[in-house]
Amino acid sequence: MLTALRYSKPVLLAAIPRRCTFVPGRVKSSSKSQKAVGGDRDGQSDGGGNGPARVKGTRTWTSRGWSAKRIDAAASVRERGIALLRNPQINQGMAFTVRERQLLGIHGLLPPAVFTQSQQVKRVLANLRSFNCDLDRYVHLRGLQDRNEKLFYKVVTEYIEEMSPIVYTPTVGLACQKYGFLFKKARGLYITINDIGHVFEVLCNWPEDKVKAIVVTDGERILGLGDLGAFGMGISVGKLSLYTAMGGVPPQHCLPVMLDVGTNNKNLLNDPLYMGLRHERVRGEKYDELIDEFLQAVVKRYGQSTLIQFEDFANCNAFRLLEKYRHRYLTFNDDIQGTASVTVAGIISAMRVAKKSLSDNLYLFQGAGEAAIGIANLLVMAMVEEGVPEAEAIGKIWMVDIEGLVTKNRPGAKLDSLRARYAKGHRHLTNLEQICRELRPSVAIGVSSVAGAFTENFLRSMSQFNERPVIFALSNPTTKAECTAEQAYRFTDGRCVYASGSPFNPVEFNGRTFYTGQCNNSYIFPGVALGTILSKTYHIDDGLFLQASRMLARLVTQKHLDEGRVYPPLSTIREVSTTLATSVIEYNYANDLATFYPEPRDKRTFVEGYQYLTTYDNLVPSTYEWPA
Repeated sequence: MLTALRYSKPVLLAAIPRRCTFVPGRVKSSSKSQKAVGGDRDGQSDGGGNGPARVKGTRTWTSRGWSAKRIDAAASVRERGIALLRNPQINQGMAFTVRERQLLGIHGLLPPAVFTQSQQVKRVLANLRSFNCDLDRYVHLRGLQDRNEKLFYKVVTEYIEEMSPIVYTPTVGLACQKYGFLFKKARGLYITINDIGHVFEVLCNWPEDKVKAIVVTDGERILGLGDLGAFGMGISVGKLSLYTAMGGVPPQHCLPVMLDVGTNNKNLLNDPLYMGLRHERVRGEKYDELIDEFLQAVVKRYGQSTLIQFEDFANCNAFRLLEKYRHRYLTFNDDIQGTASVTVAGIISAMRVAKKSLSDNLYLFQGAGEAAIGIANLLVMAMVEEGVPEAEAIGKIWMVDIEGLVTKNRPGAKLDSLRARYAKGHRHLTNLEQICRELRPSVAIGVSSVAGAFTENFLRSMSQFNERPVIFALSNPTTKAECTAEQAYRFTDGRCVYASGSPFNPVEFNGRTFYTGQCNNSYIFPGVALGTILSKTYHIDDGLFLQASRMLARLVTQKHLDEGRVYPPLSTIREVSTTLATSVIEYNYANDLATFYPEPRDKRTFVEGYQYLTTYDNLVPSTYEWPA
């Protein structure tokens, strides 16, 4: 009976969804239709079937596509008064009108002036541009995200070229180093080695019930900065901010996770502000047990089609975990596969400038870690697709690690199987400049985090061997780059095709302005994530990443190449991600990897309708009259 209900605050009739079951203390949607044909486990239908309508943000998907009509968001909002202003997902700050303030119980809780969202954006930009360093801008933006999520993403999305280096690389690296000092409000989920046996319980503490994408790290290899332990949470948070800003994945569908197994960073262990477990890293069987339990808990709570991205795991675990789980869960490692995909896309674009095919080159990698191996493996796959035998394709790739040229019979520790694939029967050399002169590569790829590894002599040698040498200095942050954009253009007489991992300013050389390409994984992972989420894929194969590489390269115009770019401008990233997501969905259906049926007829419209909107919702409940 209604008289038996106990609510902590009044529930408006307009806020109760249709077809609901009354339960003491809450209102619960009926699960009667949860197994409708054409839907997922929540009874949602997409793609042209006859299942129930699917609410996504503020629009619905029907058999004829996404409806243009806006849905009144008040139906899902329970907060009133000060609680509304403290909820960043729905808070609009001073954009609430006087009428809204009165009806929602917040009149008098805000200054009397009313601003539009556009005016709020101008204020945020004015504040950001008044700071003297990007770290202060990072802190200000994180504070905004904690107060007003819509406004945060409005600013980041519309000014993505300016905001991306603040929200993510290179500033996020410094933010992670100072995470304990900067910490104000917990964001994301911390799961520790002490939680083994209770990981599902910890996961159930997360308030969102429909998580679609998780970025998880153990903090052992944050960018090129090494072991930052629990401070690595900043990477997971930053990455998922780009899922939303660049790809349009709704933020409530994203979950940042930090797996804290300790740290071997002595400075952190002695830091009074360190927020993680104060002991050395746990490895071996217990570590693997935590990973296993975490993945099982994710599937148990959120379903098999939940995307899990591994981020900044050390070399000793990255490939091992990827190979162990890639066919059992919907997972990928962005440091391996995302880096590989965006790099290969840049090389494909560079070949249009050099007027070569991929197999016409000799590739020299400075670095032989997870990024190098991932890029090399995808390059081999791409060359094989061109008709080159696999052994010949492998023979075109040479690697240099901390011990020097990777050769079969070099002294020292035995090579692991990943690097052994690319070891050559060549005399052992340790000097990169000498290696360059002897091998005469046409493409140099730096993924070593050794700042300045591409010296003046190295770059001048590259320009002697090649009319258009390809120089990719990909280590992050900018302080770890193998060479700067200015050095690359100056020492190759402006003839190189250059890309970097972190952004550099345009370079003026010989009366020409070069807009350097940023080989940033953000060109790949938002679109890949969006496409796999919507097609409800159960695993991701390497062919999908090669498909993404080729699609991204096709988006580079001749005008972009003439400007020195091998990627589209970052200002177009939302369009790029939408195109890549559409391509990913097409690939998944063509290769029987998608499990959502019926298949959407207009896949681009399907993608666009799901994407997060940064405009404010109407939170005022609708009213109506009863008959007299």
